[in-house]
Amino acid sequence: MTDVNDIVLIYIEDKPQAFARVEAIEPDVKRGWYHVKLLLLQVPLMVVTWILRDVYIEGETFTMEGKPMRLERVKSPESREKPVGQSEKEAGGEKGKVISLADLKKK
Repeated sequence: MTDVNDIVLIYIEDKPQAFARVEAIEPDVKRGWYHVKLLLLQVPLMVVTWILRDVYIEGETFTMEGKPMRLERVKSPESREKPVGQSEKEAGGEKGKVISLADLKKK
């Protein structure tokens, strides 16, 4: 279920167009409708408020100015970090060398 602070991908005409963070979901005067405040993650940042039904917030297609649109909640990809307590050799990697940026500037 999409909630406040979730990241959503906005599709326009079945093409991904922009990412946004859900800033607020507040009930509208009409039952079953909500004011959804979105922070569009683009340059420059922009805040928009759309009035949507609960099913639209959950991913069902709706139209805006005659164009089909939908929101899809973005799930964070699996972390590729090694599990806690696993040694470097068990993880199959070797320790890397730390390079100082300050030393590079001196050269």
